[in-house]
Amino acid sequence: MVRFAANTRKGLPLRSVLGRLMLSCLACAPVATSVASSSAIPPQTLQSEIRKPDPEALLIEIYKDLGNNRLQEAQAKADALVAAYPHFRLGHLVRGDLLMMHARPVRGFGAMADAPADKLKDLRAEAMVRIKSLQERPNPNLIPKPVLQVGDDQKNVLVVDTSRSRMYVYENQGGQLRFITDYYISQGRYGVNKSREGDQRTPIGVYYVNARIPGPKLPDFYGTGALPLNYPNEWDKRNGRSGSGIWLHGTPSDNFSRPPLSSDGCVVLANPDLQSLYSTAEVGKTVVVISDGIQFVNKSEWDKERGSAGKFMDQWQQDMEAADADKVLANYSPAFRSNLGESLSTWFSRQQKNLNGARPSSVKVRDLSLYRYPGKDELIVSTFIQETAVGKNKNAVRKRQYWQKEGSQWKIVYEGTA
Repeated sequence: MVRFAANTRKGLPLRSVLGRLMLSCLACAPVATSVASSSAIPPQTLQSEIRKPDPEALLIEIYKDLGNNRLQEAQAKADALVAAYPHFRLGHLVRGDLLMMHARPVRGFGAMADAPADKLKDLRAEAMVRIKSLQERPNPNLIPKPVLQVGDDQKNVLVVDTSRSRMYVYENQGGQLRFITDYYISQGRYGVNKSREGDQRTPIGVYYVNARIPGPKLPDFYGTGALPLNYPNEWDKRNGRSGSGIWLHGTPSDNFSRPPLSSDGCVVLANPDLQSLYSTAEVGKTVVVISDGIQFVNKSEWDKERGSAGKFMDQWQQDMEAADADKVLANYSPAFRSNLGESLSTWFSRQQKNLNGARPSSVKVRDLSLYRYPGKDELIVSTFIQETAVGKNKNAVRKRQYWQKEGSQWKIVYEGTA
């Protein structure tokens, strides 16, 4: 283990695992700190929260001071951290180490001899992923690769990278994504790729917030509120994935945050962070992309991929309006299955019967969103409002399609109402 100094006046080196890691990323720390402190608490947050320091920014400053032999400065900030957030256990652990360093050498993170080994392990894991997120924080000018196009009716997008225990929040500004902030998150006890009820894993996929549950209606375990997701979604069901109750939610009132791997499959945030999301989330519109490794691309590459995806949607719309059954069917895969498990021929025949032989005079698509589905499959999810006019009758329905790449072409493998 790396040795902490008990008395810097004697010239002993002041270092820790955390301090040394911080030294390796001091160049990026000022940017990260400014983003966290200026963006993490939006205007809608309660005044009592606005007056508090940003806990993660303060924790980062403590690590920086520790890595640069500034023990007194680190101590003052640790005192402020636990005063502002008395239930932040990691903050208390860091402060305890700093206090101990005034009296004797500290040989590792969490130096309390009688502390439960499992609790220390959890806190160490939390500390390390928080530091790693600072080192690997994406350039705010880059765009998460799964987000190809944001619908006009979507105010924001939430992108979860489970490999970093991090959620990135983006705002839709006229079809362009703007990075707002990022949050530490906890995930399933056994990681990701949920497949069945009770496996305590977090699902990978593209999901929508389908409810808002305020804290007063929930047990204290869920914190200040919850945003349930539509797991299992259409693709999950098609692939035989089961289970339910995957939420974004907060923490119990006696605990500021949880270890990285600690939930039954939900995505868990600190209560102030959850409350910020809760104030802007829209049922049926806010998208949550959950991946085990998010790639970020520049705007040029993003525009190229978005344009490519838009072409097959345009072709589908044109073929629908032409009402040529063969052209329409050419957009669909032989592997297509409806939500009822119908084959393409059975499902398509039913769609044609619903039209009673009438030809649409127009087919419009609006509020189109396109998301590349996380995972190994080449899969894109499109959600949109389809406005169809048949004679004097007009109909609008919200649809969702899953497009899969087959060779060099994209084909629809699922279509249904959303």
